[in-house]
Amino acid sequence: MKLAIDGGTPVRSAPWPSWPPPLSAGQRELVTGVLESGLWGATQGSLCTDLAAAFAARSAVPHGVTVGNATLGLFAALRGLGVGPGDEVIIPAYTFVASATSVILAGAIPVIVDVDPVDLHLSAAAVEAAVTPRTAAIMPVHLAGSPADMDGLTAVAVRHGLAVLEDCAQSHGALYRGRPVGGLGDAGVFSFQASKAMTAGEGGVIVCRDEGVHGRTWSACNLGRRLGGEWYGHPEVGWNLRLTEIQAALLLPWLDRLEEEIARRNAFCAAVERELGRLSVPRGPASTGSGAGGPVAGEAGPSSSVESDGSLPPVTVVPQPPGTTLDSRHLLMLRVNAPVDREFLLAAMAAEGVPLDGGYPPLGTMSALTEAGARVEPCPAAEAASRTVVWVRQSMLMEEADGASDVVEALAKVLGAAR
Repeated sequence: MKLAIDGGTPVRSAPWPSWPPPLSAGQRELVTGVLESGLWGATQGSLCTDLAAAFAARSAVPHGVTVGNATLGLFAALRGLGVGPGDEVIIPAYTFVASATSVILAGAIPVIVDVDPVDLHLSAAAVEAAVTPRTAAIMPVHLAGSPADMDGLTAVAVRHGLAVLEDCAQSHGALYRGRPVGGLGDAGVFSFQASKAMTAGEGGVIVCRDEGVHGRTWSACNLGRRLGGEWYGHPEVGWNLRLTEIQAALLLPWLDRLEEEIARRNAFCAAVERELGRLSVPRGPASTGSGAGGPVAGEAGPSSSVESDGSLPPVTVVPQPPGTTLDSRHLLMLRVNAPVDREFLLAAMAAEGVPLDGGYPPLGTMSALTEAGARVEPCPAAEAASRTVVWVRQSMLMEEADGASDVVEALAKVLGAAR
């Protein structure tokens, strides 16, 4: 069958769902009310406070602070946890760059360590090996909507007296062993950036359990003021990192439909995984390399079960970490075991009407971070993921489950003609 990239008919011509979804009636009403009131700033109305309280309650902790974006949220939370210049913060190598730059913004040193080769979340063993007397905190990232190994990471933190700051940017509504992310460590930060499961274009919220951490975090976001203190009293150094009431008005009604949207994405992902079980394309044995530029079919790790002929399935879903009760499915991560040039795969899939994302480069390969003082540990699993893992984006996951067949049909077509 002729590939679309070569002039053939694409597998899919219908558009995927757009993101964000159309405004709900509740969003429209609340935003209009705020606009007409003229009370747009966080210090003028009550919606930012209401949103912070709602997220704190959903995270099973008492305190929340809204912020202009999640990068600033991670920075402010680090300040609230007492992390500062000279301290080290351990972060995963397979994550968005803001996990590192927020640490640098706090004057601390990001220590980039490897992820689990199976589920791609921060490895507790790698964290343990990277701890030094300067280590102050661990920043697990709940990647793609599934929770990290919080039992293992918390055990390391307890042994060494470290703070745990959860990067929940991709995991609104996720559950770990029945408990909501965000409230599992000392603080958690959610993102409302344009691609996220709840969005106001930008924005974020910090949640935490300890009253002292809350007070320091709030002060960092509010120009060094103290809760309940004088307006022109600034006993601490702080910044204006606040969200607006307009953004909070977009976000508060979203909480009423979050579970329904998570269920929709999970249904689509389950359908993709079922369809992948029937995918068959020519491929080499598990130990065979793919040639220049492609992944090595054997680097995928133990998540890809070996078939009876000694080969790996062509494509597998990156599994959820143990302990996942609910994956909020911000992304569907696929591990491509079939030999194929990566750039060809991405271009050919896009031509078939099924665009995939190439995912993260390992943080340790970014010279800007190392030049800023980041310490990089060996990260072979993250490096392998950067060669073998591709993503299906959140907007596509909002399609009806029968749309999953387009993803797998396009994969079969492209991988069958791989070059």
